[in-house]
Amino acid sequence: MTTVDPNFTAEADREARRARLFTRINAADKWFQVLGLAWLTPILKAAAGDNPRAQMKDVWRLLVVPLLAIFGFLLLWGTLAPKVQTSLGAVPGPAQVWEEAVNLHEDAQAKAAKQAKFETMVDKRNQKLIDAGRADEVKTVAYTGAPTYYQQIWTSIKTVFFGFLIATAVAVPLGIAAGLSPTANAAINPLVQIFKPVSPLAWLPIVTMIVSAVYATNDGMFSKSFLISAITVTLCSLWPTLINTALGVASIDKDLVNVSKVLKMNTYTKITKLVLPSALPLIFTGLRLSLGVGWMVLIAAEMLAQNPGLGKFVWDEFQNGSSSSLAKIMVAVFTIGIIGFLLDRVMYALQSLFTFSNNR
Repeated sequence: MTTVDPNFTAEADREARRARLFTRINAADKWFQVLGLAWLTPILKAAAGDNPRAQMKDVWRLLVVPLLAIFGFLLLWGTLAPKVQTSLGAVPGPAQVWEEAVNLHEDAQAKAAKQAKFETMVDKRNQKLIDAGRADEVKTVAYTGAPTYYQQIWTSIKTVFFGFLIATAVAVPLGIAAGLSPTANAAINPLVQIFKPVSPLAWLPIVTMIVSAVYATNDGMFSKSFLISAITVTLCSLWPTLINTALGVASIDKDLVNVSKVLKMNTYTKITKLVLPSALPLIFTGLRLSLGVGWMVLIAAEMLAQNPGLGKFVWDEFQNGSSSSLAKIMVAVFTIGIIGFLLDRVMYALQSLFTFSNNR
């Protein structure tokens, strides 16, 4: 007759629950890294009883040190800023910049309410015409007020993604061709070396003239300013993706290439089943670089061409020259930086979903 120790059973159940808990924490860690919240993992592990002292070292490195660095930066900024005098007054410190950020938010809310009121009045007018049997007189009147700060942000985000998607559609096929064929690589490489260093400020006048000549209508799906900014982004951001795609395709395991020959794969099957899965880590590295380059290029293009978006907001505030202009420009700078970080996190998340490489 066998006697089961109840303490042993309870201990085994606890260990099983603990193992399941750590499995969940490790699974969540992948997404914490994507979101920039990697410091949560050691905190959760410490709370679960996994060597709290060792986990606190990771918390110090991942959370406390970055927070101390940010605090030191804010302290240095707040101390030195008032000592620098410009034509617009002293350089604003963190408190003044935060105050302007709040003002921009409140101004955006006020402008949104004004636009909603205008649209409601137009709808009521049109409804009265319809009720009176004068539907042929109904008109859609566009709101012509100044865009809000958030609308300018959204305009820039839409533009950069449109240009980035065009760049991806061009760069990935060309990169695959260059990686698979030495002849194609010999043809593409000189063009890459010539056009890759060209500044967006040089592309912008050319793109402006061509778009103005070709896209003559004012009733198209896209505005001219949108296309000019997006195409400039495309021309400057496709090179990192093209280069990394070609490198990734050319670097795939030769044994896999030999297997494709043995199996007599056609070109489409070889690319979709063999080439792309092997090259995806480097392709995504190129995409992340391209999106970052595109975001920087877009702000410069919007400033120079006075196209709607964050770049135009910065230039308008610089030209405005009011006492709050410098603080608003600094708000825009932080906005641009934060959005750039979030765009990179988006690509990192996609990379984590579609690749299995640890090379990030």
